[in-house]
Amino acid sequence: MQSIFGTDGIRGRFNEEITYSLAYKVGYALGSNLEKKNPILIGRDTRISGDILLQAITQGINESGKKFINIGICPTPAVPFLIKNGDLSSGIMISASHNPPEYNGIKIFDHNGQKITKNFENKIQEIIKESKQNISIPTKVVPLKANKELMDTYMKSLIQTMDGESLSGLRIILDTCYGSATTCARKIFQSLGADVKVINNSKNGLKINLNCGSTNLEPLKKALRESPADMGFSFDGDADRVIGIDSKGNVLDGDHILFLWGRELMEQKILTNNLLISTQMANLGFENSWKKIGGILYRTDVGDKFVHDAIKKNRAVLGGEQSGHILSKINNFSGDGILTALQISKYCKKKNINLNDWLKSSFEPFPQKLTNIKLDFNINKLNPKNKILIDETIKNFQEIYSDNCRVYIRPSGTEPVIRVLVEAKNHKKVHSLSSEITNKLFLEIDKIVS
Repeated sequence: MQSIFGTDGIRGRFNEEITYSLAYKVGYALGSNLEKKNPILIGRDTRISGDILLQAITQGINESGKKFINIGICPTPAVPFLIKNGDLSSGIMISASHNPPEYNGIKIFDHNGQKITKNFENKIQEIIKESKQNISIPTKVVPLKANKELMDTYMKSLIQTMDGESLSGLRIILDTCYGSATTCARKIFQSLGADVKVINNSKNGLKINLNCGSTNLEPLKKALRESPADMGFSFDGDADRVIGIDSKGNVLDGDHILFLWGRELMEQKILTNNLLISTQMANLGFENSWKKIGGILYRTDVGDKFVHDAIKKNRAVLGGEQSGHILSKINNFSGDGILTALQISKYCKKKNINLNDWLKSSFEPFPQKLTNIKLDFNINKLNPKNKILIDETIKNFQEIYSDNCRVYIRPSGTEPVIRVLVEAKNHKKVHSLSSEITNKLFLEIDKIVS
């Protein structure tokens, strides 16, 4: 049995990779593996399949003899925060993050609010493997009552990270992309005094991440053109990522957030060894500029769990991904898009600088192009021989082109695609090499699986 766990929990299309029966077994396996009797906290994003999977998971938890608390629709980072705050035994977030509406997923956290270890994943996998039950979707799904007080506790914790700093006088536009941020983003920013406009703010699981949010910035850019503001922030479906836009439409991605926030912490002398943790996707311009001011950039494989592991190992205080998934010491290194947006807003207010001018003081990025090669198959379900051949092919392509520019190729851990990143100083070179590599790589992969 192939591992059901990817780079960030279990993820796939509802009723295909992610079924009612699988979700039930996950709930049962998690409950069976927990020594603590304290309840398991469960949250979800707005996807239509969320209620069905919630019922399946809670049915499994009940069967294991454990109890649960349903927080309802919430940002993913609310779950780890509340686990630790409420001394709970574990937690589950039902979400496929930035993926389209037809996807869903299950992220599992331990009693410390950390993503579970590989060893724990294997224990859950083993119980699922041994289970012969095939639980079908019940004819009626009964909505479970949510504990709204827990969301209030989470929101207050975010407001407290502002250390009393008000956002009055700042005009801010938020794109909550029909997802988890719809529950609280507007309230939080307004309570801090900001003049807030929100787009895509209904809890619509059929539209979550569709042509909006952190993976599609056009709606936010349009809103900033039509209603001038100091800055805008665009979240993904479960609000653990954020991308910013300044008043002129320039993009503040995860690399720029790390550089600017990291520089502030460096000046305050609270950045361990002037170290930032990022991934292989981080821009070379970011790395070079960070080194010029005396910083060190440590790169990991793509995925927040790899960033988290490196942060802990190196005792760093800040890390993240270009995609806007930022991990800071403030909240025990749980990626939180709303927290990140608040910190950026706070620095602009304290420094009395607009985001456009602050972004101008950041690094000059190298031209980069990220291309997705769509696959007709799940690479993790290939026979081992073909998977090894594809891994070798990817390695060869990276080595062939490494002298002329930076090439990074990886199969996605959440979708049936291979991502090809090409980076160089020259725009034309980036585009021509990107086309050449993706076309050749596609043909090579096609030969292997044909």
